[in-house]
Amino acid sequence: SNQGIQTLLEAEKEASKIVSKSKQYRVQRLKDARSEAQKEIEQLKQQKQQEFIDFEKQYEGSTSQSVIQLEQQTEKELKEVQQLYVKNKEQVIAKLLETVAACEPKV
Repeated sequence: SNQGIQTLLEAEKEASKIVSKSKQYRVQRLKDARSEAQKEIEQLKQQKQQEFIDFEKQYEGSTSQSVIQLEQQTEKELKEVQQLYVKNKEQVIAKLLETVAACEPKV
């Protein structure tokens, strides 16, 4: 009888050790899974960041090129306006003076 109780106590201790190891194994697997998931998240984050950078570079160039073309077009049009001003300045002044001088006051 005493021997049977001793065997039951040893079996209970053994079962407790098995349950404890099982819990530790489960906790470790959860930690490993969490760590692996975190690594995958970081990799995906880096991949998406790189895709965004590549996207920005792709369209940044075209935007810069558009700005350059627009500035060149504006400069060209500004020069044309200045040339027309220089070309027609004397004629406009002459017409203004002619109109002012030819004005007859009426009462």
